[in-house]
Amino acid sequence: MNAVAPRISPVSALPSASELDRALRDASPAEVIAAALKTVGREKLALVSSFGTESATLLKVMADVDPAIPVVFLDTGWLFEETLAYRDTLIATLGLKDVRSIKPAEETLSRDDPDRDLWFSDPDACCRIRKVEPLSRALKPFSAWLNGRKRFQGNARADIPVVEDDGARLKFNPFANVTREELEAMFVRAKLPRHPLVASGFRSVGCMPCTSRTAEDEDSRAGRWRGRAKTECGIHTMKIS
Repeated sequence: MNAVAPRISPVSALPSASELDRALRDASPAEVIAAALKTVGREKLALVSSFGTESATLLKVMADVDPAIPVVFLDTGWLFEETLAYRDTLIATLGLKDVRSIKPAEETLSRDDPDRDLWFSDPDACCRIRKVEPLSRALKPFSAWLNGRKRFQGNARADIPVVEDDGARLKFNPFANVTREELEAMFVRAKLPRHPLVASGFRSVGCMPCTSRTAEDEDSRAGRWRGRAKTECGIHTMKIS
């Protein structure tokens, strides 16, 4: 009688984004991050941070859950020196253990932006080669990622879920439900350092050519791509494969 080969059960699939979103709809940011960590494991989870004006809060919550979660930082080649210094300050202050600074491919820059003026003639293309493509490359080893978007930021962010599917992996938005007042309270309660440019009127900071100061009565992101219809760099609106 021939032996029957043992039946091997397939590896359990990850929960769907919609299932996770329903379960975490009212969860705190720390609970969302902990759930993401439990779902895919540290080796398959990344937090993407701009180290911008609000970034310290999400990084602080993440560090309290697990400071060794990989953090992806897109060093576009157009960042303010103050942002690079702030990155180093937060790494030291929060004890972040795995921050990966990702740069655009040199051959792509040489081919598509040799004169460094693409930000003016075609800002979408500039964001694509300096942010979207590098992030796609950086996220390939991961099954899920965390980001700091909030509904109160408006525009395309006004209706974001807590968990979504970006087309290639799970995408967790731990701060989706956080209000501006709650964000400010986190800064105060944890005594978090502020981005150096906040004091001079920058409420949202991206790349130098496409960032300007904002007035008190303006939306916090009004200084990004001022005078253009563009409101997002593309990493949250284009498919990250």
